[in-house]
Order: sequence, then structure tokens, then C-alpha cells
Amino acid sequence: MSTEQTSAANSFSYTLTRTLEAPAAKVWRAWTTAEQYARWAGAVAGSVEMDVRPGGAWKATMVTPDGAQFPLTGSYLEVAENSRLVIGMDVPGKPAPAVMTLELTEQDGRRTQIVLSQTCDTTDERDMAEQGSTMLLDSLSAFLAEKAGD
Repeated sequence: MSTEQTSAANSFSYTLTRTLEAPAAKVWRAWTTAEQYARWAGAVAGSVEMDVRPGGAWKATMVTPDGAQFPLTGSYLEVAENSRLVIGMDVPGKPAPAVMTLELTEQDGRRTQIVLSQTCDTTDERDMAEQGSTMLLDSLSAFLAEKAGD
């Protein structure tokens, strides 16, 4: 697995790039299938619901490393199977959702480059979102490694 991370000190955006040891279809299923997502993303079992289509809703109750739980909701803004997923995340008190973009590029049929990017409203929000996204990609990488034989 290779990792690249970029965020500018004067920007509210970040981009994370990883090469995962799995074909794009397997990465896509891990991110868009409720049962699989719950297993690697730190969600409470049974709390994940996904209607993966433009305008479709999603929700999950996430568990932080210290055991706290918090609900997340949102919708899918763009869906291009096995290649691009744009996710809107509802943010309490804000009129517009936070938007996260995932782009998958399969390499040699066995590996996939994933590029995850997001623009936030403040440096603190960016730093927290980037930390959370880094943890998600770490967990996704471990999950895919466990499922390598599938």
C-alpha cells in the first residue's frame, strides 16, 4: 500500500491518495455495501443504511476510538460504479452538506488507487475531517487485506 497526503496550511481542502491491494470492484463494494462498510468503518452493527444512487440517502452511527457514538446522515450526489462516489454529509447548523469525493482507478486488475478529497469551512474542520478520513482509509486497507482471499 502506498500513501500520499496533501493539505495546504492556508487551504480548507485535503486530498488523500492510497493504492489498495484490491480490484476497484472490491473497493467499491466495501464502501457501498452496508454490511461491509459497518465492518471496517467503525459503525455500530445494524446502524448502516445505504441507497447508493444519485439522491439516495445513507446513515450510520459511528463509534470513536474512545467508545463514543455519533449518528451521521447524508446523501449520494454522484455515483459512477467502481470509479467515482460523491457523498454529501449533513452537518448540524449548516445549510449545505459537507462533500467528500472518492475516485477509484484500477491498476493492473489487482490494485486500486483511491483518491479521497474534501473541502471544509475552517482549518480546524479540515484537520478533523482529514484525521477521520485517514483512519477510514487505514481501516479500509486492513479490511481489504483480510478479505484478500475472497
